[in-house]
Amino acid sequence: MDTNALKKFAAAARTLLIDQVSARLDLVLAEGAPARREHPQAVKDLENAIARDSRKQVIEQTAYTWFNRFTALRFMDANGYTQVRTVSPADNATRPEILSEAMAGNIPDGAPTEISALLDGRTPSHDPQSEAYRLLLVHACNQWHGPMPFLFEELDDYSELLMPEDLLSQTSILARLREVMTEDACRDVEIIGWLYQFYISEKKDQVFAGLKKNVKITAENIPAATQLFTPHWIVRYLVENSLGRLWLLNRPDSRLAERMDFYIAPEEPETDFLRITRPEEIRICDPAAGSGHMLTYAFDLLHAIYEEEGYDATEIPALILTHNLTGVEIDDRAGALAAFALMMKAADKLGRRRFLRMEAKPDICVLQDVSFTPAEMQDVAAVVGKDLFTDELRETLGQFEQAKNFGSLIVPKLRDPAETLRVVEARDFGSDLLLKDVQARVVAVLRMAEALSPKYHVVVANPPYMGGKGMNGKLQHFAKREYKGSKSDLFSMFIERGWALTVSSGFSAMVTMESWMFLSSFQLLRSKLLASSTLHSMTHMPYLGKGGTSMGINFGTSAFVTEKRRRPNFRGRYCCVRYYETDDFGVPLEFPPQNERLSSASSADFQKIPGEPIAYWLSGKVLSLFSEEASIEEIADARPGLQTSDNNRFVRLWHEVSIQKSDFAVSGRVEAKNSSGKWFPYNKGGDFRRWYGNLEC
Repeated sequence: MDTNALKKFAAAARTLLIDQVSARLDLVLAEGAPARREHPQAVKDLENAIARDSRKQVIEQTAYTWFNRFTALRFMDANGYTQVRTVSPADNATRPEILSEAMAGNIPDGAPTEISALLDGRTPSHDPQSEAYRLLLVHACNQWHGPMPFLFEELDDYSELLMPEDLLSQTSILARLREVMTEDACRDVEIIGWLYQFYISEKKDQVFAGLKKNVKITAENIPAATQLFTPHWIVRYLVENSLGRLWLLNRPDSRLAERMDFYIAPEEPETDFLRITRPEEIRICDPAAGSGHMLTYAFDLLHAIYEEEGYDATEIPALILTHNLTGVEIDDRAGALAAFALMMKAADKLGRRRFLRMEAKPDICVLQDVSFTPAEMQDVAAVVGKDLFTDELRETLGQFEQAKNFGSLIVPKLRDPAETLRVVEARDFGSDLLLKDVQARVVAVLRMAEALSPKYHVVVANPPYMGGKGMNGKLQHFAKREYKGSKSDLFSMFIERGWALTVSSGFSAMVTMESWMFLSSFQLLRSKLLASSTLHSMTHMPYLGKGGTSMGINFGTSAFVTEKRRRPNFRGRYCCVRYYETDDFGVPLEFPPQNERLSSASSADFQKIPGEPIAYWLSGKVLSLFSEEASIEEIADARPGLQTSDNNRFVRLWHEVSIQKSDFAVSGRVEAKNSSGKWFPYNKGGDFRRWYGNLEC
């Protein structure tokens, strides 16, 4: 896959779409515009959205809505999932096939009659083909609303009015899209995730430019600032050493390991582990799902597990979507793409006809801000009933006011939201619109709380990275209150949250910055990990300075798998991958690399070292020094020595000062102050000098 071409296209597409949507918005809202007469409700909704969110926000949202739809339609065209190609021409043609068919008289069932009237000249138009194609495209999107409502909302709203004008020329967004989304590139659904990351990269640059001016990252900008598409080999490592490991522990005769190239087998057989009797029991969650890369590979591995157990191949995709996979996300568009990616996995296994008949839908929970006024809380009591209206429920209903800001870090107070949800959903309030509205919001909160309940056998994620300096005020306050030991960064809070989401003896697998392994600001997090969990394996990709990159990504990360159970003497497996040990695509030349850091270590080993750093490469001999020998602080107090705080002012080379004004006999600052000398020896070197220290200052 040519990611450079994708990046170039996505950046240009964003600019083009924003310009075209902006132009359409001006036309639609112009005084006396036909849209005001023909679509009054949609225009009113558009004006309300602008008043609520701002003109810029509406334009950006609409632009990437159409970008996602266009890329999804092209992917389905390329893989034969559309009966008639919607945004792609037939072989040896130039127009989209759906338009060519319409021009030949083959109008899709249920499509507007206006299409044929435009094409045969009964309805006058300056560009009948473009107008007809726009209607065909809207109809096609509406047809996909049933199978995939998360991506193809029914288009009777203002997004239809703001559809880009130029869709048929050789310089249109669709023509450019087809050039980069070739049929070969569309063999893997991960192309959708790459395109989305590249699409929002310009906004990410804008957010970080603002951060340099001390503009904090707001809730709506967190996705753009933090979303990173995980390299596929790291996804495989995380899923294979969590989900794959769990299955192999329960089925030691399984041949699953033969397809897991990044699986690190345990050193010794294990007998005490989380028991699984059937594949349907396995619950997997990505609490920072993004566009679904972790979940799609988990789908692949689960499909192999079901096949191995002898399940009917036509039933497996629906079973996986129904029982096994949950994604949680704060970004509406990314969540829609994650669901789409899983549906495409199902389509790949089932074929078009069976896929369209499949009723199961991906379980992707896109968090939404939901709030209740004090007066509405009385209505909540009427909706849920007195028995269920507990203090826990009241607290939970107030926890999601900042759901887009806090995301999966929210820990619901309600212990069993599933049971409360079942009761509340079953209640019927007839024509009482007020109570129906309150019921809908209570249900929304309970569904989010259910997704964030501690019920998962495997949690796997590439969580967002954001230090405290970038957090907005509300997020900072939340971090200090709820995550005292990991508040330094979003990723470290997600590490802690991953353990909380996991059942006892379950696995949490994440790729994060490496800083938590060593820095003192993360010591409380390390102490909690080593005291309550067990590191099973780690792939460390250390930062080796500027220029140490692969696929344009700076190393300085760590992928690791923990078990939610303390086993202090369990020896985890550790490996180190440096950027020069990978190929042109950033994949390790061999795995694990056979270098000097390939080792095993236990939690007890790390606890011997002051500060408990994850120094997995230390030998047993070095580790024994910490437990058997006296530390320096027991012998002497450490001091930094002389510090001038202004070397340009106070430090000179030997030949620059007068020997008569120098004093070599003083032993401290008091003597120096009382001395007649101006210059005193200062043990400081200059440039590198081989064989002997440089003491020229």
